[in-house]
Amino acid sequence: MMGTMNATPAPKVPDAAASGVFAIGGDLPVHRLGFGAMRVTGPGVWGEPRDPAEARRILRRVVELGVNLIDTADSYGPEVSERLIAEALHPYPKGLVIATKGGLTRSGPGKWAPVGRPEYLQQCVELSLRRLKVDRIDLYQLHRIDPRVPVAETLGALRDLQQAGKIRHVGLSEVSVAEIDQAKKTVAIVSVQNLYNLGNRQSETVLDYCAKHAMAFIPWFPLAAGELARPGGALERAAGRHGATVSQLALAWLLQHSPVVLPIPGTSSAAHLEENVGAASVSLSEAEWAEIAKATGG
Repeated sequence: MMGTMNATPAPKVPDAAASGVFAIGGDLPVHRLGFGAMRVTGPGVWGEPRDPAEARRILRRVVELGVNLIDTADSYGPEVSERLIAEALHPYPKGLVIATKGGLTRSGPGKWAPVGRPEYLQQCVELSLRRLKVDRIDLYQLHRIDPRVPVAETLGALRDLQQAGKIRHVGLSEVSVAEIDQAKKTVAIVSVQNLYNLGNRQSETVLDYCAKHAMAFIPWFPLAAGELARPGGALERAAGRHGATVSQLALAWLLQHSPVVLPIPGTSSAAHLEENVGAASVSLSEAEWAEIAKATGG
């Protein structure tokens, strides 16, 4: 009789569902770990990616890994990211939420300029609808407030488009608490997208505001950990104990820090994508998180 061989267990497939669920605007449930589609474009967030077929493959893999929140913008490319999403995923699977942004213009790689004129935002929304091949955008975010245009005029255009059924929910990006309060006088705001990560917590008061008002807080540049990622530091020690990477811990920290946080790490690499989604399953004890918090001064 032949002896039986011990089979090596198959590696666990990362699943964004392990990150939990948050309902954007109270009626759009998504897995909290999403995907930012800025980096599926060319260098400098400009032009076509080096390998468009690979970019589309990564977008399809995003959905296969349980991600059902994809964040993009008309300025990524410009236009390239939205178009690739539609090419890769339309007709969209049930439950997939695509959030996009408008209000930044591009004149070249690395160049970004806010334009908040109502007629420009109206055009942005119409073109995003066309590129994404949808009748309504689930979450439309003002990419930046234009200081040259009264915010009530800018957001009034989005309110009108919402009333026309072309936008479901409205969000903001890179704003203060005072700016959110001002915006809410014109239109309901369900989300805020600010720079925030383990190494840069300048938007902590905005996050606290979002938590108090049950608004989604979508941190961009979520993987940065700054000095905390140094060799031998608290993050690396904890990562070693759990067989995780420092980047995974940076994402896991965001997920445990507040239930309204929806990280959207982006990548143009399939391996990095799986690593990022794997962060949804990283679990540390309260004592370990406390050690990391102490290292951050938090």
